[in-house]
Amino acid sequence: MAGDLTTAALPVVVLIPAYRPGHEIVDLVRGLLARPLAGIVVVDDGSGAAYAPVFDALAGLDGVRVLHHAINLGKGSALKSGLNHTCVAFPDVTGVVTMDADGQHSVEDAMRIAEALVANPSCAVLGVRRFTGEVPLRSYLGNRITRVLLRALLGMNLEDTQTGLRGLPLALVPALLVLPSRGYEFELEALFVLKHRRTRVLQVPIRTIYEAGNLSSHFDPLVDSTKIYFVLLRFTLASLATALLDNVVFFSMLFAGSSILAGQAVARLVALFLNYALVKNFVFYSDQTHLRVFPKYLAAVVGFGFISYGLITFLVTQADWSVLPAKILVETLSYIANFAVQRELVFRARSDD
Repeated sequence: MAGDLTTAALPVVVLIPAYRPGHEIVDLVRGLLARPLAGIVVVDDGSGAAYAPVFDALAGLDGVRVLHHAINLGKGSALKSGLNHTCVAFPDVTGVVTMDADGQHSVEDAMRIAEALVANPSCAVLGVRRFTGEVPLRSYLGNRITRVLLRALLGMNLEDTQTGLRGLPLALVPALLVLPSRGYEFELEALFVLKHRRTRVLQVPIRTIYEAGNLSSHFDPLVDSTKIYFVLLRFTLASLATALLDNVVFFSMLFAGSSILAGQAVARLVALFLNYALVKNFVFYSDQTHLRVFPKYLAAVVGFGFISYGLITFLVTQADWSVLPAKILVETLSYIANFAVQRELVFRARSDD
């Protein structure tokens, strides 16, 4: 399949990750082939020999490229394989529209996302489900909880955080390929990338389609939800590790006779390097240089350090608090403010990056 575009085709590739799909996927792809698209890529995520006839049927369709995983690697891995192939085989397209293989997305909605992407090539486009009617409880609750957490942690107000129908600019794909996620959490990680690269997000209403019981979904409510929420709580975990080290050093110095100022300064300095490595590499996935990011990070740490020292000293000397509860209260408030500053000012890429 060539990557050349015809003048009539939308410069968009549709990517469908598939694990043990029903034969309905063939009808879906045939419907897409009737539309003016640059190409269709289907990734067989290790479905096994029993599903070979389905993928053989897809591979026999002109304009469809089927990629295969030897074993099931997860939806995120399947998406990355398809995205990588698109970058190589279709370097001139505007972007990629991803859609699920389980019948939850219609051809008409996929084309609406494709058209919105072409009209807004620097934006990401999310297909937003309405969640009305008979919606599986796990889907409804999962989306509601993730919406709240995403808004609190990233400041993103998205109506549907778990939609698989998305339009992604091709220029954004390299940043997605380096994400370590392999499963369903990859789609949430992608939203982090949009936030930190300051990519504008368009939300387009789409139909909400579920089979009875949502039987075709391979989403494991316990395992996959745990992975998704772990992504959202990474900053908290990094902060807890940092706080543990900070407090061990602080109170060790305090018990050894040091002043609050000396203990606070040394503890913050020791914890600084651990926290910087964690948040840069595992929370915000920043690919900006240390020269650009570290001075801003250091300024934030020093600033919050002085604020924390002043508040702790005030509570101990003026409000007659003991050091331990004063430090816990102040550091908790500092954590919330520090997260917002790091998210918006320190690790967020500039719009021209």
